[in-house]
Amino acid sequence: MSSSTNFTSLKNTIAVQFPKLSKRLKQVAEYALANPNEMALETIATIAKNAEVQPSTLIRFAKSFGFDGFSDMQKIFKKHLVRHNDYKDRIRAITTNPPNNQHSHNEFFMGSISSIEELSQQTDSDQLKLAVQKLKKADTIYLAGFRRAFPVAAYFQYAISHLDKKVVLLHGLGGMLEEQARTMNSTDVLLATSFREHSEEVIHLVNSASSRNIPIVSITDSTLGPVASKSDICLQVTESKVQGFRSLSATMCLALIIVVGLGKESVLETEQIMSREENEIPA
Repeated sequence: MSSSTNFTSLKNTIAVQFPKLSKRLKQVAEYALANPNEMALETIATIAKNAEVQPSTLIRFAKSFGFDGFSDMQKIFKKHLVRHNDYKDRIRAITTNPPNNQHSHNEFFMGSISSIEELSQQTDSDQLKLAVQKLKKADTIYLAGFRRAFPVAAYFQYAISHLDKKVVLLHGLGGMLEEQARTMNSTDVLLATSFREHSEEVIHLVNSASSRNIPIVSITDSTLGPVASKSDICLQVTESKVQGFRSLSATMCLALIIVVGLGKESVLETEQIMSREENEIPA
């Protein structure tokens, strides 16, 4: 019998056991966590086809986590089914029946709305608070984000610098990435943003930080893999794919939430310090 009674516990269990899974079961794990709604709604044949495995592999995957079979595991995904299916249905309808050129941009709007709606459902408030607290306590926040994730890291540098917090963007210009990262220590935090098919640069930074006991907070679209597994706190964000493109709508929204949370903590800390100083002034 499986010890996972909800999607969160199942997701955590899969993440812990992921390194020990066979190649095919890893393939199923990645597909399942990236497409929880499809796992809840589709037939085993359709899921197997989309995940590019045999139906028997899905059954084997479910049993490896203590379920009696695939349908037993699917109940977990059905319970988790988020309330924004209407958005995804509308995106599918637009994609299946392409609109005229005048309104072809609508599917990008709906894709972004869907991503942000899913973010609101899947974000763990406790993990988010822990991430903000860890960033607040850091002497310096080091930022990593390459390729599609670079705009997120650049935004963090801009926004956090306005909070009078020491922040360093690890951009690696001139091939100086290793030299830039060398100044990180255990009193700092590495804030890494990375998506599936992680860049070599971010994997190197995360591995280096982990080996030196430097705290890591990551933002990624997969809780599996080399970045999430080395992170102290991993915040998941999933962007909808429209016409082969993925936006950064939900990711930037999450970044803004983190920055605002960090700003509120800074204001609260300042007010507490001022209050203590006022109380220490002799009458």
